[in-house]
Amino acid sequence: MAAGPIAERNQDATIYVGGLDDKVSETLLWEMFVQAGPVVNVHMPKDRVTQMHQGYGFVEFLGEEDADYAIKIMNMIKLYGKPIRVNKASAHQKNLDVGANIFIGNLDPEVDEKLLYDTFSAFGVILQTPKIMRDPETGNSKGFAFINFASFEASDAAMDAMNGQYLCNRPISVSYAFKKDSKGERHGSAAERLLAAQNPLSHADRPHQLFADAPVPPPIIPMMPTHPMMPPPLMAPPPPPTPAVVPPPPQAPSAPHFTAGAIPPPPLPPPIGQPPLPPSAPMGIPAPPRMIPPPPWQQPAPPPPTPPTGGPPRPPPPSWRPPQPPLPPQMPPGAFPGQPRLPPPPPANFSADTFNF
Repeated sequence: MAAGPIAERNQDATIYVGGLDDKVSETLLWEMFVQAGPVVNVHMPKDRVTQMHQGYGFVEFLGEEDADYAIKIMNMIKLYGKPIRVNKASAHQKNLDVGANIFIGNLDPEVDEKLLYDTFSAFGVILQTPKIMRDPETGNSKGFAFINFASFEASDAAMDAMNGQYLCNRPISVSYAFKKDSKGERHGSAAERLLAAQNPLSHADRPHQLFADAPVPPPIIPMMPTHPMMPPPLMAPPPPPTPAVVPPPPQAPSAPHFTAGAIPPPPLPPPIGQPPLPPSAPMGIPAPPRMIPPPPWQQPAPPPPTPPTGGPPRPPPPSWRPPQPPLPPQMPPGAFPGQPRLPPPPPANFSADTFNF
């Protein structure tokens, strides 16, 4: 299980495991990480005098994908009551403490290191396992912890977002921790921020956002068709709906308006074959509408003749004679047909002297 020279290792497929208990061995570490992927070798540096490991080790996988998967599911799990720290071995060699240490107070007793890591690692890279201060005899939490970030941007974001927030039904307080060397001075000074700007880890690494509770599903690769497919034909957009045209309601004919003293125009003559119009109405009153008789084919048929009542006709009485035709006018004697009639002769005792003109 011993690892070969460092130059022969695949650094991209090697992970760093820290925070190990003294009871952890290489065999146990192998059996635990082989569940995440095929393991090539396991190496735990030991002290030359005591032959005890120093609390960390290295696990090399067959591929880089297996190492990334092991980091997602094994980070911050508890082994013999201690949460272990799992990350890339290459990143562990670049860990530089810039002083972005924050203090978290008023913690609930149920808060553990994994909950703190999953909560605060979304703001930036955490260099070490969150340290919860516990009682050495009982192991119970004292109610506060410390977290070391790789950049001041991450610590500032964590303070702005989490100060006063509830964690396990308790509002927590987040602030910069006091320095160990000097009393009363906190981390986050201008000098520390100037030195932290030169830390390559703060610009290369990204915040941890892949937790073991909710792993990211693998991306779905669309299947390419074996034969080229024609694009669907472009369909013209449907025309906009035309508004329904509602005809205006019929209006009653209004009476013709005549001004005072004006003479209305004469009525038009009736058409040929129609009866004459009735006499015009007085001034100001409209004439009745002209009734046009329907055509003969639309007129109702006359009623059929009623048969005579009382049986067959009676015969005429015996004394009845047919009427005689009128006689032609008689001409005077001596007249011939076609000759003009002459005036009668004057009487015999007529004399012209009897008349005075």
